Amino acid sequence: MSAGDREWGIGTGVSRFPIPRSRTAPMHDIHHDKILILDFGAQYTQLIARRVRESGVYREVWAWAHDPAEIARFAPKAIILSGGPESVTETESPRAPREALESGVPILGICYGMQTLAAQVGGAVEGGH
Repeated sequence: MSAGDREWGIGTGVSRFPIPRSRTAPMHDIHHDKILILDFGAQYTQLIARRVRESGVYREVWAWAHDPAEIARFAPKAIILSGGPESVTETESPRAPREALESGVPILGICYGMQTLAAQVGGAVEGGH
């Protein structure tokens, strides 16, 4: 039996289909590539968090007004700005912490999160007509 036969499970009584490498590779530290989700009040924030977790990445959900120093200590590899019921066209609507936007990590804005991201980095957001 050759090494290729073993990879395919030939003669082992296990399987004739290839074994995915991910099942044979050693586990990695899920906290290494952690994601921070800043919640602006969306009903689907927990769905986003679950999908991130299901992809094998550690994530935490914090309120949008969380202490910027604590965000820096958490040191996420990326930040997701969730949606919410607000609009950036309203004068007192919430904003993402400036430090989060200047952190140098990739940022994904979803719904209101995209509105505030665009407005805070110099873009224009208009109300529906």
